[in-house]
Amino acid sequence: MLDIQAIAAQLPKGKLPPVESWHPDFSGDLDMRISRDGTWHYLGSPIKRHRMVKMFASILRHDADGRYYLVTPVEKFAITVEDAPFHAVAMTVNGTGNEQILTFRTNVDDEVMAGPDHPLRMEINPETEEPSPYVHIRGRLEALINRATFYDLVDLAVEESHDGETRFGIWSAGVFFPIGDPGRI
Repeated sequence: MLDIQAIAAQLPKGKLPPVESWHPDFSGDLDMRISRDGTWHYLGSPIKRHRMVKMFASILRHDADGRYYLVTPVEKFAITVEDAPFHAVAMTVNGTGNEQILTFRTNVDDEVMAGPDHPLRMEINPETEEPSPYVHIRGRLEALINRATFYDLVDLAVEESHDGETRFGIWSAGVFFPIGDPGRI
């Protein structure tokens, strides 16, 4: 049996600023946008320095009002996020079946283990029926799981029956996450 605590202990423990405890007055809108493909833009141009994107990502917060903010102890600027602020770009698999543990790495080098604290969820576009899978990262922030990683995820999916209902999904850290109808994915 895999030790969930041992795997969690191996994940990086970078010190993120305590943005959830900072409550400055609203400073205004900032011309910064995170596109659906995960690219950060400032004044209409892509931010090409990865370290700069990581710094901004470390002070990003998604508030209950549905808006995204860059927050410091003294400033709070609203930015635009087209979908999710992060992309899950890689996945590590340990174990199999209901003892499987999935760890995701984002485009800003966050790592999370999917499970009770970092659930997976699936949205289906009602017009195109295209799936959009997400993993919770921190606070109210999620990562859109990129297409290649999603295909790897689908390869691991199983059918499970519970209370007479068959569901198609993924196990990670003892939690079963439904991901949809296998005929539609």
